[in-house]
Amino acid sequence: MQNLGFTEVQAGEIASIEMFGLATTTVLLSMISSRIRWRKFLLGCIAICTIGNLASVGQSDFSTLAAIRFVTGLGSGGIISLTFTMMGLTERSDRNFGYIIVWVLTYGALGLLAMPKAYELVGMNGVLVFFAAFCAAGFYFVRFLPDGGAAYHSGEDSSNFTATLKRVSLLAILVYNIGIGLVWAYLFLVGIEAGMAEQSVANALMISQILGIAGAFLAVIFEVRFGRLLPLGVGVLGGAVSVYMLVGEIGADRFWLAVCAFNFLWNLSMPYLLATLADFDSRGHVVVHGVSMQFIGYAVGPFLAARLLGVGGFDAINISASVLFVGAAILLIPGLLAQHRAMSGA
Repeated sequence: MQNLGFTEVQAGEIASIEMFGLATTTVLLSMISSRIRWRKFLLGCIAICTIGNLASVGQSDFSTLAAIRFVTGLGSGGIISLTFTMMGLTERSDRNFGYIIVWVLTYGALGLLAMPKAYELVGMNGVLVFFAAFCAAGFYFVRFLPDGGAAYHSGEDSSNFTATLKRVSLLAILVYNIGIGLVWAYLFLVGIEAGMAEQSVANALMISQILGIAGAFLAVIFEVRFGRLLPLGVGVLGGAVSVYMLVGEIGADRFWLAVCAFNFLWNLSMPYLLATLADFDSRGHVVVHGVSMQFIGYAVGPFLAARLLGVGGFDAINISASVLFVGAAILLIPGLLAQHRAMSGA
């Protein structure tokens, strides 16, 4: 963004505005997914993302670019939400959610690796053109997807779970992802405060991303072989411990261990969290609401982190995130036990 004449603060604001657009569509889709044709909706979202990236090329006015990226985020939110909805309707949802997260993290890791060279070769505008082309490639694959709408949402829900269990589990998703947003908001600066050079912090985060891929892949391998209570207990509570390791005076070794454990356990948890929501509702409604809770959490977390920073610094942020993780684990227990009893025929 500095290549386009924007300050770091403006670049961060634009990224936040795009995320807000993404979250807006996830919330909207949670209310209308049963009344739309999925393929047509996805075609529209892909078109919005493609045009949005092309329209961003050469933009040097902050307000104009912010508006364009907000609209682009609307398209991205639709694609993400419907993708997770489709996976939630599959028979082996734990495995399939794991595959999604593995590929998303792989794409992100490759992007981080290639981005500096890409900036050097083609500049920010060239990168935006690539993103537009990458989005446009999605047009070809829409034909292979289910058309959804009433065909998938008609009739009564075949599950026997109460509305209270679903709401409590959705609250757990929100609480957990607010914690994630808290941690990520200032994680880079926590490493700097630990006395690490910027490149060393970037390297730690890059390795943690690779370990995140490994965590998600475990869900692909094990699926529900050990149930969901055990991997979620390890993932969510282990995440609380790893984040708490960032409290107090820390050095580089402790920072490396904490962020690598955090990213591994976070991405181990996410496939099981989403699959848990999918099993609450045979029509896919709950998992759509869960995705909206996820992105609301991502948006609320950094907002709260900025306020906690002024109160108690980085320690206040990481302690709060740890508490939220523990709270999410507690909120998940009733729903997980109910699903376990249903699966065992008790």
